[in-house]
Amino acid sequence: MPMRDITCDVAVIGAGTAGIAAHRAALDAGVRSVLIEQGPGGTTCARVGCMPSKLLITAAHAAQAAREVQVFGVHVGAVRIEGREVLQRVRRERDRFVASVFEGLDRLPAESRITGRAVFEGDGCLRIDEATRLHFKAAVIATGSSPSVPEPLSGLGDRLLTTDTIFEMADLPRSIAILGAGAIGLELAQALSRLGVETTVIEPGAVAGGLRDPVLASAAIEIFGEHITLRLGARVDRAEAVQGGAVLHWSQEDGESGSGRFERVLAAAGRPPNLRGIGLDTTRLRLDEAGMPAFDRSSLLCEGAPILIAGDANAERPVLHEASRQGGLAGRNAAAIARSESAKIEQPRHWVNLAIVFTDPQIAAIGELDDDAIVGKADFGDQGRARVMGRNQGGLRLYADRAGRLLGAEMLGPEIEHLAHILAFAIQDGQAAQALSDRPFYHPTLEEGLRSALSDIIRQVTG
Repeated sequence: MPMRDITCDVAVIGAGTAGIAAHRAALDAGVRSVLIEQGPGGTTCARVGCMPSKLLITAAHAAQAAREVQVFGVHVGAVRIEGREVLQRVRRERDRFVASVFEGLDRLPAESRITGRAVFEGDGCLRIDEATRLHFKAAVIATGSSPSVPEPLSGLGDRLLTTDTIFEMADLPRSIAILGAGAIGLELAQALSRLGVETTVIEPGAVAGGLRDPVLASAAIEIFGEHITLRLGARVDRAEAVQGGAVLHWSQEDGESGSGRFERVLAAAGRPPNLRGIGLDTTRLRLDEAGMPAFDRSSLLCEGAPILIAGDANAERPVLHEASRQGGLAGRNAAAIARSESAKIEQPRHWVNLAIVFTDPQIAAIGELDDDAIVGKADFGDQGRARVMGRNQGGLRLYADRAGRLLGAEMLGPEIEHLAHILAFAIQDGQAAQALSDRPFYHPTLEEGLRSALSDIIRQVTG
């Protein structure tokens, strides 16, 4: 069958969060945009990321709450976990979220979508499978990311899980080893542990959840290590499949070594961008050793060609709210390039960094953590509302410059996702500690912990 040749103004590669946003933005700008859908679709967030993980975490929280309710003088019987039912609900609700994504795609003009794998053939052309050549004036790379599998795990077969496959398990395993104590690894480790899975986390670094503050980092290790075996400073050197599971062999920074047998192994060591095999080497883009194109982090325009890169594909800030914003920006800028209106290319101010780990207690990092900054502190271990809830663990570190302007924060505590948003808005707006402190803080709330940290900063600024 001969190749068909079609043309468009903007080609968007990938129908995830960033790609859909880019395509819609380009269409809204009045240009002809074509969205190339490849892979399973449904967005990483809905299909294998944010939503199914939170469904599993919520089930785990319910189990733990039932176990701990006696602290309030309320007594229930033994908690029984039906793993198949837990995972069935995860998939059922996950599929609802995925379906809503597909419904949104179906509302887009059919002629603006092509299904297939896109590969660049120079700066202005894409080959889609072996059927279509799409000629474009500007393109957006929004190919997302895929889980990384450390080489020692490559021979484990179906004993190996990734963040793309873990929610497809028919039942919960009896034991699991998780490689990686970052946000994803720690969230899933705690959830599985609370659901009755014997859980071990193996992490080459010295911290869990990415915490920098030594007091908070130490508290996190103590809290999460109570029910999870944390092997920090350890690397897996060798893995072998055995009857009913896998055996991992690891070495530690202190020279010690160890091994363990597990029913399943989860690789949660990151999700690198999907950039290999899409023909970037046929373009004039300047690529680094890992194949990442050099790009302007404000406009998302790559150096050397009319190509932009957005979302997880650029590995800048791989979280949904950033992917959505980046996708819209890339789509509008691609439309401006297609119309030869370079003066209309947007370079907006970056949003403040906002990262949340949905463990219990939660972890959050906001803005910049400057080592030379003034640091305001608060302790959730003895905070009124936290004690009322029976969840008095962790603390807050708030960073400000010498004039008291807020720069960033790091937190470990109950439901601090809400505090994280308050601080993200304040830092984004350039507020000072005094200005934020001069707001109503209702009593008794967790937000009063934030006010304590603000007061600490104000005392240091005013002397």
